Amino acid sequence: MIWIKNSYARGLMNKKIICHDINGGKIEVDSNKLIFSPSVYGILIENNKILLSKQWDGYDFPGGKIEIYETINQALKREFFEETGITVEPIKPLLCETSFFHQTNAKENKYRNCPLIYFLVKKISGTISTKNLSKTELNYVGEAEWIDVNKINDLKIYTPIDSIKLIKHALNN
Repeated sequence: MIWIKNSYARGLMNKKIICHDINGGKIEVDSNKLIFSPSVYGILIENNKILLSKQWDGYDFPGGKIEIYETINQALKREFFEETGITVEPIKPLLCETSFFHQTNAKENKYRNCPLIYFLVKKISGTISTKNLSKTELNYVGEAEWIDVNKINDLKIYTPIDSIKLIKHALNN
């Protein structure tokens, strides 16, 4: 058992947190139910088009969870490759945010504290493919698509951040 002497730290352990779900719904949970789940995403723009991962009935930036044994760069390269078939190299970080996420599926509910790190990336090699997706991902992830950046306002993008602002920021870097 860990003894926490600091009253400030003890107070944080029982804090109520508002988590959002994939559809924007919100639920209040105790902070002690949160799982720490950092994620990293890549922003690849070429010829005024951005490569987005097709997910459910919308899109997301290619990327995902950083495994405990990975560096941020290793996770970025692995996740981007798994979701797109494209090998990338990070150029520079663009945005770091936090998302408190309520993940539900048929088996369980999970509440996550997700630091989200977004990098501008450059393409090294590869072609768009779904062959590196896990069996679970194949249930909701489709083939990545190049989308004209002028059409981003019309897209449904599954991310809690301001994706339009992030894409515009990426275009200026």
